[in-house]
Amino acid sequence: MTTNRLGRTSVIVIGGGIAGLTAAALLARQGVDVTLLEAHRQPGGCAGTFRRGPWTFDVGATQVAGLEPGGSHERVFRHLGIQIPEAEILDPGCEVDLADGSEPIRLWHDPQRWAEERRRQFPGRERFWQICHAIHQSNWAFASRDPVVTPRNGWDLQQLFSAVGPATLASGLLTGLTMSDLLRLCGGAGDRRLEQFLDLQLKLYSQEPANRTAALYGATVLQMAQAPLGLWHLHGSMQVLSDCLVSALEQHGGTLKLRHRVTGLRREGNSWAVTLESPRGTEQLEADDVICSLPPQCLPELMPAELPAGYRQRLNNLAKPSGALVLYGVVKRDALPNDCPGHLQRRCDDPGSLFVSISRDGDGRAPKGQATLIASVFTPTSDWCQLEDEPYQRRKTSVLEAIRSELNRWLGLDPSAWLHSELATPRGFAGWTGRPEGIVGGLGQHPRRFGPFGLAGRTPMAGLWLCGDSLHPGEGTAGVTLSALNACRQLMAQRKAPFRLSGST
Repeated sequence: MTTNRLGRTSVIVIGGGIAGLTAAALLARQGVDVTLLEAHRQPGGCAGTFRRGPWTFDVGATQVAGLEPGGSHERVFRHLGIQIPEAEILDPGCEVDLADGSEPIRLWHDPQRWAEERRRQFPGRERFWQICHAIHQSNWAFASRDPVVTPRNGWDLQQLFSAVGPATLASGLLTGLTMSDLLRLCGGAGDRRLEQFLDLQLKLYSQEPANRTAALYGATVLQMAQAPLGLWHLHGSMQVLSDCLVSALEQHGGTLKLRHRVTGLRREGNSWAVTLESPRGTEQLEADDVICSLPPQCLPELMPAELPAGYRQRLNNLAKPSGALVLYGVVKRDALPNDCPGHLQRRCDDPGSLFVSISRDGDGRAPKGQATLIASVFTPTSDWCQLEDEPYQRRKTSVLEAIRSELNRWLGLDPSAWLHSELATPRGFAGWTGRPEGIVGGLGQHPRRFGPFGLAGRTPMAGLWLCGDSLHPGEGTAGVTLSALNACRQLMAQRKAPFRLSGST
């Protein structure tokens, strides 16, 4: 097989999701010759979109954090010289139904209103929420100084120590505790209703329930819906976030190559040789550095002879993330409950607890009088990726009907209200995103994998860097943006050209 040599670039970024796009745009802004390789025909990855006739669906991510002043997206966009896309705050950020006959819990944007809601919903637990707020305040101040939380050399340590303040040292005493541990220390052990609420919310962000989520992580994500932070609904679709980053990448001289799937990485002297499949066949591109935003589980296959034995073993032993079953549907808007919020969550045994996102009139996702409805539930990936086609199709149809039936009961929908529905499984996600077995989210924020105990962006191989939802601070577009920023700062410092975002202290 003939391999066409494409030449050389300074940095290759692998993967055109939000992490890869952010890393490539930031490097281009610094004057680095950077090429971004994306296997799909469009950028965005799990934050991309697809169309069905007049309807636009967000593939995975349906809400955004970090658009507020000082948020991760706002800081990066300001540094890149591009405008934040049009969006509106979600208020409530989510409505959580525990399916126990009690009133749903609403995550209000106003902190005072949220405090009143939680006192009414969880009486006697204010000490727990106060400690969560204190941890959040400490973590927010710490994160704003751009620390390298998983240090691997002296420069990394310097960035970490320079970000540490007294509050960080105090909250650091909780390292190793889970959210359940924190609740127990505050006298809340046995509060089943609060435990169920925590399990539902934390699973969305942590991939883990309360008894397996690091307290230092969980306390922060529970505050994401409240001012001065917030959760946002983008106008148009989630794709506009990727389009803005592509614009910045190209504006600053970077290159984006779509339909270029990386199939191999190897070290040649002081350079990296990247083998890829493109519409023209097998090609090779060389670079001084490579930033990989793919799940780290991809590396053993991409580098069968390059990985150090100990690092390979660590990657092979990583906890297996979940997959997702996602119903993409369209309903008549007048069939929805009055004042239906944009994001809802419901505890459910079968088909599993649901997270639902509903479009708004005029947001570009559906014609007037209609609403897109996206409902997702976590699932093991192997259950779906190992099935033969006939049982796979039968099971897919069965799950689609189960989710629709649960939505009909929950939201009071008549079957005639549905205009469209289809189901995506881990097998479909694997094809769309290229993620092994269609995994979603990162590694799970267990105390043994959180922060300094997690996977580092600086790998044992010179010139190979990682970013994405498996790195600190985890999943979500705001989280992967920070991981991309860390990788770029480490890479540029290695080149003796360190940088910080405009306006950073």
